[in-house]
Amino acid sequence: MSEDTTTKIAVHEAVCAERYAAIEKSFTDSDKRMTRIEYLLYAVIVCVLFGPGVAGELLKTILGL
Repeated sequence: MSEDTTTKIAVHEAVCAERYAAIEKSFTDSDKRMTRIEYLLYAVIVCVLFGPGVAGELLKTILGL
């Protein structure tokens, strides 16, 4: 291979490595957000299954009101 082609491949690999790192960071950030959304959905399910009165009392107990 010529030196020009080798240089182009090296630059391409470097750019792809940066893109891959950004994608991995995005997945990590999204995982944290999805975990929070999952917990909120569990709370909504409890409210729907047990009714607003039980959910309210549970919330008061948790918050210490």
